[in-house]
Amino acid sequence: MSWTATVRYDLEPAPGGLALVQDLLNTLSAGRPRLPDLLESVEDAVVWLDQALESWSDATHRPAPGIGLKAEDVRALRDFRHDLNRLVQAPTRDASPQAGPVASLMTLPTALRLDEHGRIQAEPRGTGWRQVASLVLIEAHQAQCTDTLRRLKTCRNPRCATSFYDRSRNNSGVWHDVRICGNAANLRNYRARKRAGAERT
Repeated sequence: MSWTATVRYDLEPAPGGLALVQDLLNTLSAGRPRLPDLLESVEDAVVWLDQALESWSDATHRPAPGIGLKAEDVRALRDFRHDLNRLVQAPTRDASPQAGPVASLMTLPTALRLDEHGRIQAEPRGTGWRQVASLVLIEAHQAQCTDTLRRLKTCRNPRCATSFYDRSRNNSGVWHDVRICGNAANLRNYRARKRAGAERT
């Protein structure tokens, strides 16, 4: 199983289906040097989605839906990723999501069915980007119900912005990697305090 968007940043995937949410967020262009946006073109998006759905199927032991994407789907999927990222960022940065409607999150079709084992399963509906977004939100909702969604965070370093799963005991992580982003941020803050002190004297 390989979550291509996440592992390219040397990050460990979130458990179970939550890794799909993380992988979509990590399709963005980030890192140093910047890696490409995997939703930049239809061709790139299709390659990412096929691999992500295969990994999701392996992680959840459920058959992967066949989802086709067109150019307009890719644009809408990028918008959805942006909205989703705002929601994931908010608890990490101790702030509320920016004001304004999150349009792409409002009307996504989902169906509930009873499987052969008597369990209620949520299934994505729609086509194209809506089906992808529906599946992602189903996984986010299930993680919310098990109180693991709050561990999916965006690195506090604005130059990084990758999405990581916080495995710390008290869920206190704010950097995707303390050695890379944490130390750099602490050094910048130290230099800023030193400059401010010099200006006062």
